[in-house]
Amino acid sequence: MQHLLLILPFLSVLFAGCTPHHPPVEQRTVERIETMPSAPERFRLADWRQIALDLDRYLYDFDARGEDLPLIWLDSAQRNVPIVSYGLYTALGDRRQGPDRNNGEHHEAIGVLGSIYGATLAGIDKSRQQGMNWVRMCQNYFNSATGWNIVMNNTCPEAGALGGGYGRDFWYDIFPNMLFYAIGGHYPDVEGVDPIMRTVAERFTAADSVIMHTVGSYRMREFDFGRMQPGNRERMVQSDAAAGFAYVLYGAWCKYGDPRYLRAAQSAMNALNAETASPFYEVIMPFAVYLAARMNAEQGTAYDVAKFLDWTFDGQSAARPGWGVLTGRFGSYAVDGLCGSVSEEYAFAMNTFALMWPLLPAVRYDQSFARAVGRWAVNAVGNARYFYPQYVEPSNQSLTDPSPARGVIAYEGFRRYDKYADPRLRGVEGIATGDGPQWVAGNPQHSMLSIYGSAYAGIFGATVRPTNIEKILQLDCTATDLFARAYPTYLYYNPYGERKSVRIDLGSETCDLYDIVSRSYLCRGKSGVQYFDLAPDTARVVVLLPAGGRRSIRNGVLYVDRIAVDFRL
Repeated sequence: MQHLLLILPFLSVLFAGCTPHHPPVEQRTVERIETMPSAPERFRLADWRQIALDLDRYLYDFDARGEDLPLIWLDSAQRNVPIVSYGLYTALGDRRQGPDRNNGEHHEAIGVLGSIYGATLAGIDKSRQQGMNWVRMCQNYFNSATGWNIVMNNTCPEAGALGGGYGRDFWYDIFPNMLFYAIGGHYPDVEGVDPIMRTVAERFTAADSVIMHTVGSYRMREFDFGRMQPGNRERMVQSDAAAGFAYVLYGAWCKYGDPRYLRAAQSAMNALNAETASPFYEVIMPFAVYLAARMNAEQGTAYDVAKFLDWTFDGQSAARPGWGVLTGRFGSYAVDGLCGSVSEEYAFAMNTFALMWPLLPAVRYDQSFARAVGRWAVNAVGNARYFYPQYVEPSNQSLTDPSPARGVIAYEGFRRYDKYADPRLRGVEGIATGDGPQWVAGNPQHSMLSIYGSAYAGIFGATVRPTNIEKILQLDCTATDLFARAYPTYLYYNPYGERKSVRIDLGSETCDLYDIVSRSYLCRGKSGVQYFDLAPDTARVVVLLPAGGRRSIRNGVLYVDRIAVDFRL
């Protein structure tokens, strides 16, 4: 050991001035992504950040006037925390919701928390906006009055009974906690955030222990956090919830350093890794890709990233047949990369936007899938515009008047064929539509316009930027990386058949530009606008390092000034 301690400083000095020889990272494929075009034909890049900013302005406008406006209202019930809360419509005109219906208490965390996270990623401080602290006000979703003591989709059982999932569906109960952790990473000093995050971590740790000791797996539809006992295990089984547990618990480990949280996160991932068929149910499964890549890199685990990627994309879910990522065309509209039901040929806005959240940071920890994720992204980013009325022909929309969308609220989904037997749409392929009118009697047609799904556009807004080449995107791999220390890191994929020279603006600080795929420097000690080459159908994961930063390698990880850069040496 003494000899090793003497050698390590020497190695640090050795690597400070030169690049040790390591071969480029071999790229692995994902079968379903390979069926997507490398260069989408009708590609068009929407300004996703501007859409997110304009959406926030529309949603949080108490002075908006018109049918079913404003879209926001105050909830003074103070069910769990002694503060005034607020609600947003789940979809435009949802008749269960609003200040004068059901005591103003029916609103959903997946919409409200999604709007806070999306706007935050787009650059809005939601703790100081219009004189309101929305991050504090949303904490009534933390269900302390029921004794569950986790963040849930509604503030109370009475509201939950009106629809939307509450205490009876794993994903509805787990996903709001993932959202709260993601939001908490941006607002650690807001009153109430830390106590809720700590309590949720304790509840998830205890629940994992019960689940693994009584069931031995996460194969269940629900878990009662009040009684601490598993629920229905016969139908609508959602064992991909284990990835949601792991997301929260690993985040808690990173934030608090309590080894119990790490052990519980590994327990949940071990259970998911042991599954032999895809458990993809709604939105949580893709987070297994991120957790597997990150925990393999940081904890030395051996989770099967490739399997989790296949399960995310292949549309062969055993839990919810057909759930995955679509390919091909609906009439003249390409749907490659959109997430939803492959079997029903129905893509959903929320699921598509949310898929970027775990996949991009996963590439930081396992760059062997950089090309695959880049190829998926160029398709998804271009085709996701078809959720919005302004990008779809009127003859391909369920609504004859989608003007309430104002260019920022998307249809809930995009479907091959109409589901409402509308004579106007008979035989038409590629329909922008939604399920809102079927949720409750009396819901208007324009409830097809989805606020809850649109809220997540901020994920694209934070991660996607154009470059000087139309279909080559700059994809931010750190924007959604939970509690991570990292240098700016960007994924670039070249979908063209020839080499391209890609522009990058390094700003005023001098940087060393390092690609963790080729494991080579693209430039050193540069600032301002630079260019680098990108071969056809290849990817780079480019890290902006401080110029002349001190390099060291420990346990197979490359560090620059003590921040991990490459985990796979």
